Amino acid sequence: MADLVLLTGISGFLGGHVALELLKQGYAVRGSVRDLGKADKVKKTLAAAGADLANLEFVALDLTSDAGWTEAIAGARYLQHTASPFVTRMPVDRMELIRPAVDGTRRALTAALAAGVEHIVVTSSTAAIMYGHDKARTAPYTSADWTRLDGRDVNAYIESKTRAEREAWMLVDAAGRHDDLTTINPGAIFGPLLDEDPGTSVALLKRMFDGSLPAAARISFVVIDVRDVAAAHVAAMTAPEARGQRYLMGSGTLSLMQMADILRRAIPERAGKMPRFEVPDWVTRLVGVVDKDVRGNLGELGVVKTADSAPVQQLLGRPLISADEALIAAARSLIAHGVA
Repeated sequence: MADLVLLTGISGFLGGHVALELLKQGYAVRGSVRDLGKADKVKKTLAAAGADLANLEFVALDLTSDAGWTEAIAGARYLQHTASPFVTRMPVDRMELIRPAVDGTRRALTAALAAGVEHIVVTSSTAAIMYGHDKARTAPYTSADWTRLDGRDVNAYIESKTRAEREAWMLVDAAGRHDDLTTINPGAIFGPLLDEDPGTSVALLKRMFDGSLPAAARISFVVIDVRDVAAAHVAAMTAPEARGQRYLMGSGTLSLMQMADILRRAIPERAGKMPRFEVPDWVTRLVGVVDKDVRGNLGELGVVKTADSAPVQQLLGRPLISADEALIAAARSLIAHGVA
């Protein structure tokens, strides 16, 4: 019988890719969705990507409710916790984002620890590593770094990811099971879509294509391909060297203008509406007065962060997919799915 994995957030961009990787490697997957009505769509998406659905089942779980977690984890050997709230527009009340992220992590790990699962993998983020530090820092960030919540420009999303990961480590440490947890800390996730839902990072490219981003702010992103992130999640379940580790993931750092230039060269037929110049920071700040999406990222103007991803490359036994390739694959799949 195949080893069973409870995978939270299976309907998400990353969750779908993790499910695909698990099924291809012969695991049985119990995927969680908030509404079981989403299950058929997920099945169709995974089948179209070549997955064998014989070992796939679904369960309804909500990060904000205690209902169903004990039953969902029953019989599972592993937990993959990818579900977490994500927004680009920061809520007025920070706790609207922080509470479900932290409480959802607590519910998932409490159930898994009580059930005696063998290993837990949690999707964290560079948000839990790279923020609140001195903006003049040039050294690459590593998995030993933690976001400083008392630092400047820590928005609600950054705080939610940091507190959720801290909660995960606190829970396993309290249970005396530190080495039974691995966290994966990716940057902005690009790469090919499995369906027409672009997710949050890839939605940025849609804005480049449709002309709603006519000029580029001086903002940069640590970029990683979703295929690498999914592979790292699955490898971390069983690799001895992954026990008790955090894996920072970024294959390169690209500014919005660099992204536009890469896509203009790769997909010239869509170049017309892409941003052609960077705007001064003062203009971006002025726009931020009326645009909440922009306002939430003002702290990143002119800041260029880099990631030391050597440990995760050792885990995977290969180099990471390049940032350029991740970006182009995401853009081409947006077009293929009729989203852009």
